[in-house]
Amino acid sequence: MSMIERLQHQLQTARGFTSRILGDFQKPEDWVAQVCNQSNHALWFIGHMATTDNFFISLLAPEKQLAKDDYQEMFGLGSTPSPKLEDYPPIEEVRAYMDDRRQVLLEILGGLSDEDLSTKTPDGTPDFLADYGQVFETAIWHEGLHSGQLTMVRRSLGHSPTTPPPGTQQGV
Repeated sequence: MSMIERLQHQLQTARGFTSRILGDFQKPEDWVAQVCNQSNHALWFIGHMATTDNFFISLLAPEKQLAKDDYQEMFGLGSTPSPKLEDYPPIEEVRAYMDDRRQVLLEILGGLSDEDLSTKTPDGTPDFLADYGQVFETAIWHEGLHSGQLTMVRRSLGHSPTTPPPGTQQGV
């Protein structure tokens, strides 16, 4: 398996896990439920994944980035989630943006070779994203970090652990 294939698999697996968790957020108020004051909620999560993937796209293929008005302020690094659903665009719009940005990121990855992963990112990019490979690796662990937070919100809403994917020991 090539490194590109490994990264594709991990990005798709992380998003698949996320989608299973998000499937339990049915009522509008569930999307802004918080474990504690100012903690991340599901609506913030999907907007944050979208804006982060869009940032990664801007580093890899700037012509494919698609910034949305006010999304950086609502969902970007350092933003504080609001418990009010009316402070956000419609859930379906944010979810569609998240799905689109991941699809574009995967398309960019699919057009690269293993050798391309060592391409340096543009000047001014944070040090932990020094090359293309690190961008994709960061997308994987970043989603895992925040999906872990999302599982706590999900459980606080009374959901049982999810059925574990094949090859794992426990649900979340």
